[in-house]
Amino acid sequence: MSDIIDHLAGVSPGSPLDVLRRRRPDAREHAQRAYEALFVPRDALHEGGVSEVGLEEVTQAERHAVAAFVADLHGHEKTTALHAEGLDPDLAKLVAVQAAAGRAQGPYGRYRDPELAHESVEGPRFGAEGIDGRLAAALEHAHLLVFRPREAAPEDLERLREAGWSVTGIVTLSQLVAFLSFQIRVVTALEALA
Repeated sequence: MSDIIDHLAGVSPGSPLDVLRRRRPDAREHAQRAYEALFVPRDALHEGGVSEVGLEEVTQAERHAVAAFVADLHGHEKTTALHAEGLDPDLAKLVAVQAAAGRAQGPYGRYRDPELAHESVEGPRFGAEGIDGRLAAALEHAHLLVFRPREAAPEDLERLREAGWSVTGIVTLSQLVAFLSFQIRVVTALEALA
């Protein structure tokens, strides 16, 4: 596919949304390159494409599992389905069960700054169950970043390290969650404009 955001939003060549997106060619290209770096295996990229980020640290299955989980938490069915297709059917079902258990409204969390403490909102905490320790830690980290980002702390990174994630792997996971949150918001906005 030539552009993941166009694909997910149903943007067709020459349509008003395509014209709108062509006004920001750098933003369009960088978003596509970020997607390719995070999800497209290096050998599947065209000449001159970007290489995978953290290839040795986060497997394709882990990438798609976390992506399907994050997209499902956001309630974006097309993105969830896209990444679930990259998974073994049993793993896809397990990830869907985890996402259903982790759905919330958010964002939640406590502000550390005393002047903002009155704006703190308590909410559910997610703990993955019935899933491998390494992937469970990744899903818990993704849930934290989606719903409780202001509470992210060094202890959370240490839990990932204890589950077998390297520093590069943790950075890759965090980039993946951030990218999906951005991508889903852009796609949702384009769908609304359509």
